[in-house]
Amino acid sequence: MTAETSQTLDRGLRVLKLLADTDHGLTVTELSNKLGVNRTVVYRLLATLEQHALVRRDLGGRARVGLGVLRLGRQVHPLVREAALPALRALAEDIGATAHLTLVDGAEALAVAVVEPTWTDYHVAYRAGFRHPLDRGAAGRAILAARQGALGDPGYTLTHGELEAGASGAAAPLLGVTGVEGSVGVVMLADAVPERVGPRVVDAAREVADALR
Repeated sequence: MTAETSQTLDRGLRVLKLLADTDHGLTVTELSNKLGVNRTVVYRLLATLEQHALVRRDLGGRARVGLGVLRLGRQVHPLVREAALPALRALAEDIGATAHLTLVDGAEALAVAVVEPTWTDYHVAYRAGFRHPLDRGAAGRAILAARQGALGDPGYTLTHGELEAGASGAAAPLLGVTGVEGSVGVVMLADAVPERVGPRVVDAAREVADALR
C-alpha cells in the first residue's frame, strides 16, 4: 500500500477477486484467513459490497460474486448474450423449442438470453428478463444441483409444469466459468422431454461455457 491508495478499497477488490476465483463461494472465516484480517472487517466489507449487489450471500452464509458486477458495465450483459446466442440458436433450431441462458440473481433465476425456434407452429413464449425462484423450473434446479454437487450423471435436470402448466423443461448448468452461476436450457409444450433433448442441452451448455471463458 502507498500513501495514494485506499486500504479499504484494496481489501474490497481483493474480496471480489477471491470470490471470482471460486465456484462455491467463501465463508466469512475463509475470507478472513485469506485476507489476513479479522472477521469484523470482512463482515463490513461484505455488507458494503452487498448494498451495491457486487456480492451476495446464500442461506448457508457463503459469499459469491453478485450480478451487480455485470451491471457495472452496460455492455456486459449484451456481451454475455452475444457470446451465448450461437449455441442457443443452434439448440432452439435443433430441438424445436425455446432455448435460454439463465443466470443467478440473488435467490432468483434470471433469463438473460432467449432464442425461439423459427420453424415450429407453436412454442412457449419466454422472454429475457423473466425471473423465477431458483428451486422452481429446470433452469434454477440445474444451477442448484451444480452448486450442491448433486447433479451427477446424466448432467441435466428435467421438470414439468413447475413454471407453466403443460410445459416441460430441460437444463444443464454452466461449468467452469469463474464467478458465474448459470444454466442453458429449453422449455417446450410437452408432457415429457424427449430423450435426446437432455444430452443436447448439456452440449449447448458446454458450448456457452467455452464462449464465456
